[in-house]
Amino acid sequence: MVRFAVAFFITLSLALPANAAEKLAKQLFGAKASASRQESEPFGSYAKGCVAGAVQLPETGPTWQAMRLSRNRNWGYPETIDFVQDLSAFAARQPGWAGLYIGDISQPRGGPMLSGHRSHQIGLDIDIWMLPPKRLNLSRGQRENISSISMRRAKGAYVNSSWTRQHHEIIKAAANDKRVARIFVFPGAKVQMCKDEKGNRAWLRKVRPWWGHHYHFHVRLNCPKGARGCVNQDPPPRGDGCKDAQEWVNNILNPPPPDPNAPPPKKRREYVLADLPRQCVSVLRSR
Repeated sequence: MVRFAVAFFITLSLALPANAAEKLAKQLFGAKASASRQESEPFGSYAKGCVAGAVQLPETGPTWQAMRLSRNRNWGYPETIDFVQDLSAFAARQPGWAGLYIGDISQPRGGPMLSGHRSHQIGLDIDIWMLPPKRLNLSRGQRENISSISMRRAKGAYVNSSWTRQHHEIIKAAANDKRVARIFVFPGAKVQMCKDEKGNRAWLRKVRPWWGHHYHFHVRLNCPKGARGCVNQDPPPRGDGCKDAQEWVNNILNPPPPDPNAPPPKKRREYVLADLPRQCVSVLRSR
C-alpha cells in the first residue's frame, strides 16, 4: 500500500505542472475549458470525482436551452445528455411548456467546482429550472440575466401559486426513468406531490426532500452499467417517502428546540487532487 501511494504521487508530479499539487482540486478542474479526449467514463462519487470524455449539451436544442453559459457547466456523461433531450421532449408536450431550461450539469472534466455545488462532479447530476419556458430563442445575454422562479411558500413548507400540475408530471416522468437514481426538491413540493398522486406511487420513492431546491429540481442519474470506477449513492429508503417529507414540513412549521449537546458543525475541507480517484490525474492531463 505504501509503495502504491508513493508511485501515485510520483505519477501525479510528472503528469501535471509543478504547482498543481499545491492547488485545490476546484482550481485545477475549474480551469479546464473543454472535455478530455478519452472514452467517456465517470470516476468516483457524485461529490468526490471527475468525468472523462464528457459531452457538451448543445446550447440550444428543439426542446431545451442551456442557461448561464458563462459558467461552462453544460457538460455531462453521454447518457446524461440523452436524458436531458428525452425529458425536455416530454416537457414540450405539456401545456404552457416549450421544453426545459437546463441549469448546471458538470464542468468539462467534472470535479469540484469553483463555486456552488458540492456534487455535480461526475457528469450525472442535472439542475432543471422550475420556470416553464415560453420560448427557446433566448440570447446568451438573456440567459445570463433571466432567473428561474421559486415554487415555495412558508419557507418551503408549501408550494405557492406558481406550482402547476405540469411540474408534477415532469418530475414524475423523470422519476419513472430507469436511468434516474433520485430527484431533489424542497419539502413542500414532495408533500404536495404525495397529496396529488392518485395512481401508482412507486416513483415517489425517488423524489427526496432537500433544502434549497425551489428554483430548480435536481436529477441524479445512476452510475452507468460497466462503469467500474463510478460509485452509486445508497438507494433511497423503501416506501414512497411521504411520511418523511411531512416530518420535514412539520419541523419547518414548528421547529424543534435546538439540541444543547449537538456538536458544532464541521467545516468542510476543500479537496486537493490527491483526494479524488486516481483516474482524475489522467482526466486532467489529457488534452
